[in-house]
Amino acid sequence: MNLSKLSGVTALAAAVIIGGSTAASALGPTADQRLDGTIVVAGNTCSWTNAHTSANPPAALTVDRTSINPPGGNLACSGGITATLNNNPAFTFDDAAGLARTDAIDISGKQSFISCRFKATNIVWNRDGATRKYVNQAFTATKVSGSFLCPGSVTTAAGEASMLFR
Repeated sequence: MNLSKLSGVTALAAAVIIGGSTAASALGPTADQRLDGTIVVAGNTCSWTNAHTSANPPAALTVDRTSINPPGGNLACSGGITATLNNNPAFTFDDAAGLARTDAIDISGKQSFISCRFKATNIVWNRDGATRKYVNQAFTATKVSGSFLCPGSVTTAAGEASMLFR
């Protein structure tokens, strides 16, 4: 088993994640209250589509984890890893600065018989131009629980995760 792969997936915790682009509400309408996400870590990709949000940006919002995690959602990872989002992340937006912030992302990853749980806080995202696609600034998720084989923390480099509000 490749522990770096498991560490990478748990970095997903760090990144509730996405790809694509759409017009920003200050720049154009967004009305679906949906979020698509993708993160690539240690050669593995985790992604989902159609997660539910409580509002549209730039209003503060939360993401419903039950619409990300199966069976209600379609979060899937490559490399034989399963992941579960443990919280409903809250996002705030600063359109003038082109930033979004996430209060916390708490995620568990499992590969074979090894489980790890990580949490990242105060994640900052840069808006991609005049869209509602955001790309992460570097962040570190700290181990909350799990096997002694899990690293104490995992870092997601800038640009390794993105999210698209639509």
